[in-house]
Amino acid sequence: MTAKDELLRLLRQTDAYLSGEELSRRLGVTRAAVWKNMELLRAEGYTIESAPRRGYRLTGVPDSVSEAEVRAHLKGDGVFGRTIVSLPSVDSTNEEAKRQGDAGAPHGTVIVADEQTGGKGRLGRRWVSPPGSGLWFSVLLRPDVLPGEAAGVTLLSAVAVCRGIRSLTGCEAKIKWPNDVVIGTKKVCGILTELSAEMEHIHYLIPGIGVNTGNESFPPELADRATSLYLETGKRVSRAALLAEVLRELEALYDTYGVSSFPEEYRSLCVSVGRRVSLTRGGRKITGTATGIAKDGALIVMTEDGEEIAVSSGEVLVQGIYGEKV
Repeated sequence: MTAKDELLRLLRQTDAYLSGEELSRRLGVTRAAVWKNMELLRAEGYTIESAPRRGYRLTGVPDSVSEAEVRAHLKGDGVFGRTIVSLPSVDSTNEEAKRQGDAGAPHGTVIVADEQTGGKGRLGRRWVSPPGSGLWFSVLLRPDVLPGEAAGVTLLSAVAVCRGIRSLTGCEAKIKWPNDVVIGTKKVCGILTELSAEMEHIHYLIPGIGVNTGNESFPPELADRATSLYLETGKRVSRAALLAEVLRELEALYDTYGVSSFPEEYRSLCVSVGRRVSLTRGGRKITGTATGIAKDGALIVMTEDGEEIAVSSGEVLVQGIYGEKV
């Protein structure tokens, strides 16, 4: 831990003033070094009051995803987040997680960035990730299962995000099968899972998660489909606090279910079930009603022809969600 990080930790521990002399003694550095690190913290957005003969007091923290800020919310001895790579900007947190994974980064490593310049969504879509507007992160997992047994990780991630959003904001976050988190009829989060594997071995598995937190508006082409936690609550949500909450929930789910299964809770949170849906298979449009979720995570659809089919991948339109008409 650097002197700056230790200084921030000491300031967080009390609402009272801490004198420069006491901070110098506890940090084992000069008074000049205390002042220098205080200015570094202020430059990062921390609000620190100073008063003659009283010292310094922390009165405000930035909406930052720095390692120090994330760790301040990550309490306990969990594995997820034990290693954190926090970046001001990156092409994609998933791409950085792959690089970290290839370099031997341990299970549970978290990659988080303030901005993504090449964020990705499902089916090759671009995920717009401007600075400060959202929580963009990936988790590096190294499960001991066969590649074909890992489908549950996307569903676990969606449940973890719903739990985290509900806990911090009270918003009724739900899931559009398989990996979008919605509030009402609009998307607030997308999840993209990627893996590196051989025939019978997974090198690593990466759920990449993007949550719209601070957007005050969206361009016209997205306004009917997308929302943010700010738009839903009228309040700013700490991205570091949300990240810590989602990581706690994801680790608890992972420890219980692994990546080969998922909780019944997913079914109850899934807005696709019970609604009219449509999809394309073999060049043919199929319309029906989603009736449930299979054990392997597939969406069960009863078609208009009376045939029950299992949909494991692809785009499924859901009546009323994102303004879709099926």
